[in-house]
Amino acid sequence: MHKFDVVIIGAGTAGLSALREVRKRTDNFVIINDGPWGTTCARVGCMPSKLLIEAANAFHRRRSFDEFGITGADQLGLNTRKVLQRLRKLRDDFVSSTVKTTDELDERAISGRARILSPDQVSVNGKQLSTRSIIIATGSRPIIPDSWPQLGERLLTTDTLFELEVLPKSMAVIGMGPVGLEMAQALSRLDVQITGFGSREFVGGISDPVINQVAVKSLSEEFSLHLGGRATVTTNSSNHTITVHTETHKVEVESVLAALGRRPNIDDIGLEALGIALNEKGLPSIDPVTLQIADLPIFLAGDVNKRFPVLHEAADDGHIAGLNATSEELICFKRRVPLAIVFTEPDIAVVGQPFHTLDQQNIQIGEVSFANQGRARSAQRNRGALRVYAAANNGQLLGAEIYAPAGEHFAHLLALAISQSLNVWDLLRIPFYHPVLEEGLRTALRDLSSKLPSCSQSDLAGCGSLNSEALD
Repeated sequence: MHKFDVVIIGAGTAGLSALREVRKRTDNFVIINDGPWGTTCARVGCMPSKLLIEAANAFHRRRSFDEFGITGADQLGLNTRKVLQRLRKLRDDFVSSTVKTTDELDERAISGRARILSPDQVSVNGKQLSTRSIIIATGSRPIIPDSWPQLGERLLTTDTLFELEVLPKSMAVIGMGPVGLEMAQALSRLDVQITGFGSREFVGGISDPVINQVAVKSLSEEFSLHLGGRATVTTNSSNHTITVHTETHKVEVESVLAALGRRPNIDDIGLEALGIALNEKGLPSIDPVTLQIADLPIFLAGDVNKRFPVLHEAADDGHIAGLNATSEELICFKRRVPLAIVFTEPDIAVVGQPFHTLDQQNIQIGEVSFANQGRARSAQRNRGALRVYAAANNGQLLGAEIYAPAGEHFAHLLALAISQSLNVWDLLRIPFYHPVLEEGLRTALRDLSSKLPSCSQSDLAGCGSLNSEALD
């Protein structure tokens, strides 16, 4: 029997990233994919959701026209059929660009469901493959509770939402994590009557109570939002509607979007054949810096390992797995600064160490509200807040939680600062041009520095605020 150097199971972001590294080192490989080829991000995740969000924000912008002296906003209309047609057209372009990666592989790309028989044996389509190493990158799928009734096409996930020809008039979005929050706001801005339900009091991955309070208040002004209770779904046969209710609220809607997280695709993949312990979710433990399972020549990469389900981390996982699957000795990688962004308006972002992981006795916090920030007010984007965390003993930046206009850019700037082990004064030494939204970050940094030992009088990091909304 022919023995491959590597078998890659899964052709999503992690699998394709692994493939890139494997191909640099050997031609003796095979990649197996069950279902449509093309990454989750391109097909049903990051890209189609952002296309919907861009359309929603463009239409929502009309609500500020009057303030700018622009008339006629009430004459604008919305054709959701065309919105969704454009979404799918561009989405398909993105998908085709990912599929090209495997099109040229011929017999080295196999469509089928793989099953691990042993640490060096994999079966697919009735054939057994022998291999020196295995990369498992099978991704994840939306969670749908077994207790929910059979709703047919009225039950949506991000796997099906973007295939709609037109949007429903009303919808319950259950789950107020990043995906649920993004879709709830976007659909609301596209004139769908949205009711959002979240079992927790916190939304969008936020753990800072101050930022969460600001975000919840702001988002609740756009759509009905009910937090802190588990939602139950039932059907009403008399008028063919769906009823969603908690202990405190009930609503009838045309459809439900399940946004309760994602489940790793490990069903019947054969992990039990490895002879190692699996946790309550059926997953083995892995080394986060090598992605190796136990001491086996097997690597678990991407969303399937539930370590940090965002695209750049999945791509890193594939890179690590691809290198280690083809190396004589394992390589340990330093992982990137944690960074997560939710594309609501304003943006939600968590960078570095989130609030709930910090030792509150040994940090200081600087904050800013964007309600009166000059550039934000001029653009009618003056909502949100930002909080930055630093070590109390030396001012080293640790993390931040953000609900702010251009929050995605603040997050990247802070991720750079944290990755370089910079402190508060290092950031305050860089120029902040006027007038820009980034001046809001400077306000938070100045607030933070006021709670730390003073820097030298000859240090421009000590240049203070002018105490003017127009200038700060």
